[in-house]
Amino acid sequence: MILFENAGKQNTGEVVRIAVDRAIELSCPIVAASTMGVTAEALLDAAAEAGYGGPIVIVRGCSSRQRQGANLMKPEVKELLETRGAKIVTAAHALSAGERGISTAFKGAYPLEIMANTLRMFGQGTKVCVEAGIMALDADAIPFGSPVVALGGSHRGADTALVLTPSYSATLLSTVIHEILCKPFDIRNPDPSMDFKSTKLNGGIET
Repeated sequence: MILFENAGKQNTGEVVRIAVDRAIELSCPIVAASTMGVTAEALLDAAAEAGYGGPIVIVRGCSSRQRQGANLMKPEVKELLETRGAKIVTAAHALSAGERGISTAFKGAYPLEIMANTLRMFGQGTKVCVEAGIMALDADAIPFGSPVVALGGSHRGADTALVLTPSYSATLLSTVIHEILCKPFDIRNPDPSMDFKSTKLNGGIET
């Protein structure tokens, strides 16, 4: 396992290289969280350079009422990523989804949000990796019961990569984390504009 000194987008280049190398060794798909498309483009560049020819699944969040139905990933970016061979999955966050609407309206603690915050003890990226894997499996974008290399980050970019076998959201406790390939030693995001509140609101998959 490789430890980065700090969380944040500055680790993206190294994370995508580590992820691609391990995916080649395991002959498995890669799942990456990327809302804006920045991490996705870096991953595709690293995959092309390393000669990785396996499936690459990019998981983005769904559109929202706050943005009047618009998605944070611009249509032209989505089209470019698909042209380069990536499969795009658009889904509600597996570890918040409808619960976020309930907790926002009525307050209180709810199981999925408790689980998400528990995973954040390892870093925001760990939570995102698990979530993205579940979302990709729910969308039938990856095979059931097979490991994948998953990438996530602390709001922007990527700073964490795991090998995991996700389960469906209906059976999410059957998800298995096999390896932590890399993560931040200090899980606090050094970007002062990125606090827990802002991360919680967007689910932490804005990369």
